[in-house]
Amino acid sequence: MAAAAAEARQFKYVILGGGVAAGYAAREFAKQGVNPGELAIISKEPVAPYERPALSKGYLFPQNAARLPGFHTCVGSGGERLLPEWYSEKGIELILSTEIVKADLASKTLTSATGATFTYEILLIATGSSVIKLTDFGVQGAESNNILYLRDIADADKLVAAMQAKKDGKAVIVGGGYIGLELSAALKINNFDVTMVYPEPWCMPRLFTSGIAHFYEGYYANKGIKIVKGTVAVGFDADANGDVTAAKLKDGRVLEADIVIVGVGGRPLTALFKGQVADEKGGLKTDAFFETSVPGVYAIGDVATFPMKLYNEQRRVEHVDHARKSAEQAVRVIKAKESGESVAEYDYLPYFYSRSFDVAWQFYGDNVGDDVLFGDNDPASAKPKFGSYWVKDGKVVGVFLEGGSAEENQAIARVARAQPAVADVEALKQEGLEFAAKV
Repeated sequence: MAAAAAEARQFKYVILGGGVAAGYAAREFAKQGVNPGELAIISKEPVAPYERPALSKGYLFPQNAARLPGFHTCVGSGGERLLPEWYSEKGIELILSTEIVKADLASKTLTSATGATFTYEILLIATGSSVIKLTDFGVQGAESNNILYLRDIADADKLVAAMQAKKDGKAVIVGGGYIGLELSAALKINNFDVTMVYPEPWCMPRLFTSGIAHFYEGYYANKGIKIVKGTVAVGFDADANGDVTAAKLKDGRVLEADIVIVGVGGRPLTALFKGQVADEKGGLKTDAFFETSVPGVYAIGDVATFPMKLYNEQRRVEHVDHARKSAEQAVRVIKAKESGESVAEYDYLPYFYSRSFDVAWQFYGDNVGDDVLFGDNDPASAKPKFGSYWVKDGKVVGVFLEGGSAEENQAIARVARAQPAVADVEALKQEGLEFAAKV
């Protein structure tokens, strides 16, 4: 007897991916008006969309840790939590634990790992990024137990379990970027002996200058975190159970390790669409409305390379703020097209932020040109407050601020957007935050 044909389902709109962008897109669809049964979200994850930043922050707290349903979208930007029931009430289909292995844009068909097919009229690609793993490079011993990554809730649960199993142990953090800094702090708060290892001359080199990094490296050192710079992990030792015991560094050092966490970056998940849509800078190329080269196919969040109006160039941005805003923009565009209306072009101001221990910074704009450090960046200060302006062609194009109030953070955002002229860089350094307050 022939096997029953695999399930085939039809939707007007399909969001592929179940991360931050998917949650915000769903909320915007509901706001704009969507009929029951028109919209589906297809996600590899077993849970409704949630705010990913919680994983490296609240999820790892030793007390009152964040857990679902506490941080479903759209709570991260002050909106309501969209629980699974919300989707059902709105007639939005959540198709979870479903991996799409083939996307045929010509026939508007997605095929899952189990052979189920889904057809759509309009597709929103919100597949996000996958973490780069040390096993990808064949690093010796990188498949040992307790060598962990952090991208989704399953990763976070593994990390929590490892922290409980190896209580008060030794942790080695590989990488000095966002994840490295946030997870070093989280493990220290959980009473681990923490060592960070990264090849660059200072932490967060894609954003931080040496003057900014001087503060955070000193602050972390004062918290008891050891920092090893200018080298990389080239192998790992494990015990008879296959649990990692040590990280071997290129400079010959060997660090004892009960847990290793790797944060060396991500890759946008675009392989399903290779050769079917125009790509650029590692992402799927879109216009200012997030539509790709294929009509009716949109890309949002990490996977989109879009025109950044402010700097007149194509950019790809990996950040939660852009994931939220690009999702809302694409849905507004889709709905406006249906009613013959138009929407303004996406005009994004880059924004990044982080919190760890008692420090919190925000950055707006572009970190190009000459940097002008101001304020008190002494790691031992009781109330540190400092920042940096970036000046290019006589204009301020980017601003970083540690320890700012809500008003001050709004002021630096205004500066980055307005790009005021600066006649005297030395005067700007002396003026510091006062300059931003006047814009």
